[in-house]
Amino acid sequence: MKALIVNADDFGLAESINRGIIKGHREGFITSTSLMCSAPAFKDAVALAQENLRLGVGIHLTLVGGVAPVLPPEQVPTLVDARGVFPENYVLFAKKLYTGGVKLSELKAELTAQISRGLATGLPFTHLDSHQHLHVLPGVSAVVLQLCREFKFKAVRVPGEAYLWNGGFKSGPVRILGKCGLTFCASLFRQQLSAYGLVAPDHFFGMLAGGNLDERLVGNILTGLPDGVSEIMTHPGLDAASLAQKFTWGYHWEQELQAFLAPANKEKLTANKIQLMNFGDLTNA
Repeated sequence: MKALIVNADDFGLAESINRGIIKGHREGFITSTSLMCSAPAFKDAVALAQENLRLGVGIHLTLVGGVAPVLPPEQVPTLVDARGVFPENYVLFAKKLYTGGVKLSELKAELTAQISRGLATGLPFTHLDSHQHLHVLPGVSAVVLQLCREFKFKAVRVPGEAYLWNGGFKSGPVRILGKCGLTFCASLFRQQLSAYGLVAPDHFFGMLAGGNLDERLVGNILTGLPDGVSEIMTHPGLDAASLAQKFTWGYHWEQELQAFLAPANKEKLTANKIQLMNFGDLTNA
């Protein structure tokens, strides 16, 4: 059996991202998304999710990206910069974490607040994952696993793309090394899941080409999809020019959206007998 979860990240980061995700769900084969509970367009995302209940929704734990925390900055001073927002990227966060600059008590308090804000919406959340995959970093992962148990989450993302997989995407050595480092951390994280009663997809795609997926690359994933449950991570959105002014990640939001709207890729789902699902289906199986 080949089953596929297509998860769109960053739901709630911007209204044009929210609408791109919903378009990909309604008109394409995006089955799942991850909600940033401290992001600027959180309320807009919640309203859209409530109108599209077949879309699986997880919580996208956030500790980076220049986003403000849910808690007042003065309550989590080791998590924020002088502007009162999270550091821009995982490199800055990891450096601070592993040099003793982050208090884990503050980290747990903030992530608890994010989950609580999400649950207060009444949405039936399907899983937990995180912005820039910080939930699998040693140190952070222990806190996240505790929170999964406390809040009774049953499924998580394991962002472990196979070491040698590129799917036709040409990348530089720095990105490859970053992917391999994340895959190693993800493998350590996966080893702990059964002890916490958690499940995850068997395979993960979209890391090396993150922000750069297109119709061809997604088609390559679908054609070679292995048996079991796979997750493709994607970052769709509308109004890419405006998004590029706000975020300097070099993402191709509209190109990624089109990859999941493309008729040729929809045909590949049928031709390869791929069953679409979300994380809720994974835990109910």
